[in-house]
Amino acid sequence: MTLTARFLLVSVAAALLSGCGGQSGSRDQIRAVGSSTVMPFAKLVAEEFAKGGAGFKAPIIEGNGTGGGMKLFCGGVGGQFPDIEDASRRIKKSEYEECAKNGVKDVVEIQVGIDGIAFANSKQGPVMALTPLDVYKAIAANPFGKPNTAKTWHDVNPALPDQPIMVYGPATISGTRDALKELILFKGCDTDAAMKALKDSDKDKHDKVCGELRSDGAYADTSDNYNLIVQKLEANPQAVGIFGYSYLESNADKLQGLTMSGIAPSYATIADFTYPGARPLFIYVKKAHIGAVPGLAEFVATWPKLWGKDGPLAKAGMIVMTDDLQAKNSKIAGDMSLLDPSGLK
Repeated sequence: MTLTARFLLVSVAAALLSGCGGQSGSRDQIRAVGSSTVMPFAKLVAEEFAKGGAGFKAPIIEGNGTGGGMKLFCGGVGGQFPDIEDASRRIKKSEYEECAKNGVKDVVEIQVGIDGIAFANSKQGPVMALTPLDVYKAIAANPFGKPNTAKTWHDVNPALPDQPIMVYGPATISGTRDALKELILFKGCDTDAAMKALKDSDKDKHDKVCGELRSDGAYADTSDNYNLIVQKLEANPQAVGIFGYSYLESNADKLQGLTMSGIAPSYATIADFTYPGARPLFIYVKKAHIGAVPGLAEFVATWPKLWGKDGPLAKAGMIVMTDDLQAKNSKIAGDMSLLDPSGLK
């Protein structure tokens, strides 16, 4: 494409985007926000996209946590709002409704892979066999409705080491934090019949009792910076960290994964969802920005080219989807089929 043609394309796109939803501002560069778990994969796709030779600028990829990214993404349509939300969990019904309220009515949901919430410590630390109940009793603020007084893992479960509970994990805005609650903490909490019944009688109270984390120093969030957790685990062999599996795999020389209900976090156990912390990864695309932000459709189309079993994303630690899920989501990416919100929670 000639420089003149490229200039005309960018100019038309800018005019379209500045007119989207009556919002001001325009861009000739894709902007994605959201999950720190998805961010390394999104950056890899952005690099491959920029190498494609079409002349588009490399996308801007920001890691602000799934929840923080959703607020930005759902803020509106136009140049000052992101085009893509990277998410380590599915969009919530309340978030979709916020999007619609702000004019973001055409949202495309594409699953790009699978990940697992890994529990790990230093290779110099003890081997620990955890369960959702152990984790809940260790880091919940008020396990089963009573203030948490556990000081050591041995207090939680006599079979665990007599060492202080020190857990580094995801921040409130993180999709990993939401998945930690849904996949691990709630399961531990609901081993108690009264708590399980509370889910039906008073969901808000259930979510607070089962999902609120300690603030007395036994649990520390890290502002969604998982590389910082890795550094803290290296410095303190007694500490336990919680993050996306790809961070464990890329630091396998320093860290060891801890089993959950007898199952170790691994490529195989996450791929087949036998590992309790397995979860899907998504990107959400603002369809109103297709054709208005140069290269957006082409960038989205780059994801399916890279997510195969032997592709760059797998080599970077992404757990690959089954063939049928790959085919389904490749079609969604190509057709830009809109998300049906009826199944959202």
